[in-house]
Amino acid sequence: MSKDLINKILITLGFIFLYRLLAYVPVPGVNIDVVKEFFDSNANNALGLVNMFSGNAVERLSIISLGIMPYITASIIMELLAATFPALGKMKKERDGMQKYMQIIRYTTIVITLIQSIGVSVGLNSLTGQNGQGAISIDMNTFIAVSAISMLTGTMLLMWIGEQITQKGIGNGISLIIFAGIVSAIPSAIGGTVELVNNGQMNFLTVIGILVVIIATVGAIIYVELGERRVPVSYSRKVMMQNQKRRVMNYIPIKVNLSGVIPAIFASAILMFPATVLQGSQNKYLVAIADYLNPSSYTFNLFMFLFVVFFAFFYASITFNAKDISENLKKQGGFIPGVRPGASTADFLNEVASRLTFWGAIYMGLISTLPWLIVKAMGVPFYFGGVAVLIVVQVAIDTMRKIEAQQYMNKYQTLSAVGL
Repeated sequence: MSKDLINKILITLGFIFLYRLLAYVPVPGVNIDVVKEFFDSNANNALGLVNMFSGNAVERLSIISLGIMPYITASIIMELLAATFPALGKMKKERDGMQKYMQIIRYTTIVITLIQSIGVSVGLNSLTGQNGQGAISIDMNTFIAVSAISMLTGTMLLMWIGEQITQKGIGNGISLIIFAGIVSAIPSAIGGTVELVNNGQMNFLTVIGILVVIIATVGAIIYVELGERRVPVSYSRKVMMQNQKRRVMNYIPIKVNLSGVIPAIFASAILMFPATVLQGSQNKYLVAIADYLNPSSYTFNLFMFLFVVFFAFFYASITFNAKDISENLKKQGGFIPGVRPGASTADFLNEVASRLTFWGAIYMGLISTLPWLIVKAMGVPFYFGGVAVLIVVQVAIDTMRKIEAQQYMNKYQTLSAVGL
């Protein structure tokens, strides 16, 4: 590996380490023992899922307890608005407009973070431990102000870390932050499973069954994520003669899963938000809704499947622009055999992408829910879903691809420098 690539990897690891340090910085004025006791008793519901995505930062009530989810929620809102209003969509495509677009997302993130942090602070006021001690050790009004500022600072730091990783490191910063949070919870999950086996609450054969499900899930994800449809492309003789010393790609690769990890993250963010807000409610109707949105319920997983499928189609339509590909192909003197250049090529590519996206969306929906159904049938006493595995494997594959692309780029630059 080149020095530049090693520096990028070290920068990425450094920022991830900083993220993990922030997870241990608590909000001032909180009794951490009471909060941890509460989350230990709610490990199998929406709060447990939120805690997992934050890398156990929520149970410590860290300044990054809200994680990167407010930013993701703001991004979802803006993506939907950009798809609805053409002017906003046009602004997103322009270079100067993209900066304004990202600025709006940041301001929206601030608003969402403040609302959520105030809601969490008010909810903690009614939380007490087994010995009757409260979760807040200072004045309530002071705590709301302090926690709101602390959590807002933490979320802004995570946004900054994500942007720095994307610009100066390797991979997508936001995805890597979520990846690091999930992976950091693996040791405690293994320890909890061993404890259940030692206490006789779980059979050793069940553990083997869970491992089989995990391995099968990872294998299915890798198989589909590496799958692509290669649409053949031909070039005119003139173009081929002009590019004798350069490699001209003779196919257009279209992935089965065009939307990547985004649908799973978006679906989780949408479902976790109301479930978390309603968790502390005493109203019987709101409690019933919270039960329906419990990650260990069939309703939650049904909604997860539907949301993942929806966002897979939605995001694929944004990321794959058949019209631009068709125009670039025409400019380069290329064409798809049997298909006329221009609008016909765009229609053909859209048709191929739509068929692939259909199966890709079904695959993502099944991976997000099927492992949970299998594990629940085994009688496992804790939540295990495919969303976490999906995110971890997809982010790992995406990061590996970017490292390989960086290596190839360095090789070509080296060959060019020596005149080959």
